[in-house]
Amino acid sequence: MRVAPLAGETDFDGWRKAARAFRQAGVPPERAAFRVGTGGERLFDEGLPPPAPNAAPFSVSRAFVDLAQEVVLHRSEDRFDLMYRLLWRLGAEPDLIKIVTDVDVADALERAKNVSRASHKMKAFVRFRRTEDEAGERWVAWFEPAHRVLEKTAPFFMRRFATLRWSILTPDGSAFWDGESLTFGPPATPDMAPSEDEIEEFWKTYYASTFNPARLKTKAMQGEMPKRYWKNLPEAALISGLVAQSAVRTEAMVATPAAEPNIRLAKTLSRINRDRSFDEGFVPSSLEELGLAVQGCRRCPLWRDATQGVCGEGPRQAGLMIVGEQPGDQEDLAGRPFVGPAGGVLDAALEEAGIDREDVFVTNAVKHFKHEPRGKRRLHKTPSTPEVSACRWWLDAERRLVKPKVIVTLGATAALGVLGRKVAVTKERGQGIDLVDRTKAFLTVHPSYLLRIPEEAARAQERELFVGDLKRAKALL
Repeated sequence: MRVAPLAGETDFDGWRKAARAFRQAGVPPERAAFRVGTGGERLFDEGLPPPAPNAAPFSVSRAFVDLAQEVVLHRSEDRFDLMYRLLWRLGAEPDLIKIVTDVDVADALERAKNVSRASHKMKAFVRFRRTEDEAGERWVAWFEPAHRVLEKTAPFFMRRFATLRWSILTPDGSAFWDGESLTFGPPATPDMAPSEDEIEEFWKTYYASTFNPARLKTKAMQGEMPKRYWKNLPEAALISGLVAQSAVRTEAMVATPAAEPNIRLAKTLSRINRDRSFDEGFVPSSLEELGLAVQGCRRCPLWRDATQGVCGEGPRQAGLMIVGEQPGDQEDLAGRPFVGPAGGVLDAALEEAGIDREDVFVTNAVKHFKHEPRGKRRLHKTPSTPEVSACRWWLDAERRLVKPKVIVTLGATAALGVLGRKVAVTKERGQGIDLVDRTKAFLTVHPSYLLRIPEEAARAQERELFVGDLKRAKALL
């Protein structure tokens, strides 16, 4: 038996060098073995064969190399042997890797798929906890991946948390990012990572508040969040209790009576039905008149499924106008902008930025709630470009009445409504853009984006950037 020693469990370069030597020397798969480290030698084992002087050169496709790099990360003991068997067979079957029904090819593809899935789960389920060291703040996470994907996946966290100092500890090795370079170290144990931090309770509260018992599918949840990862997820401690309470909570939700009709809206619609004279050539002279008039808007089909039109609110001569995307479910029922979860995030960020919401005119680019029914819920749908363009008449009327000096747009839809063109918020974010009426537009993200970020560290970082944007917009005043 010819035995090739490998430096580590993921030593792809060592395997590739040894596999090439075996094949050039004509060593068949049943006579070739790959062993990590030293030890376990048998009496008749031999090392790598000497280079064959007359060996014919050979090459393999990039697809095979990519597949081998993935399979090497699998935890199966025979992964190196499987890939050498495929390499040996490629000599007589050059298109073998394309035959997905072949037993060896199918086996390799399945293992590569499992590795890719493990990498995806690592991105989703790593939970950083805040610590302090001699250099200041550091975020540390303990994770146990299904396969050896640390080095494959660590660059994702380097890009995602480029401004943070962090460490990811696993049984296979450790990754460290100091803000400039990514390095890897030896295996770790769970006790080397912090067990909790002060942010964890906030994350648990958020997770519990977004858990919808009416949409609970336990098997699907466990398929996306396998139990093997639960012990390292702070929110996992809540799952059993939330699942147990789901039936009671669902019954309570069903039994809750529908909200009372909006009496003010009913009166407004009655007035509108009597007098539709403003449809043609209407120019509102006040914000109140504008708010009444929008209830009769038929510029696009969105009015059909919305409870009411929702115009902005705030002082008539506000120096700062904030424009969001569209009313959400709670705004559609209340008839006021930014009163739902995103509004709570916006209020807190405004306060931290030193801006009094009472001094700001807050509105949306689209005045009717666009949604699709999902059971008893109404799920948000992004307005289309024609819908934003149709509703721009109302936004322009608000701008004409309020005459703000600075307009902060929250997200791409709001920017489209203000600028009249599609933008990449990440590229133009934080820049003051001069408008034709001498107003400055200032682009940033929508607060709902912050609510959708699952990782605590990323959410805190993005919130800090959002508050910074509001401070810069305030400085433009």
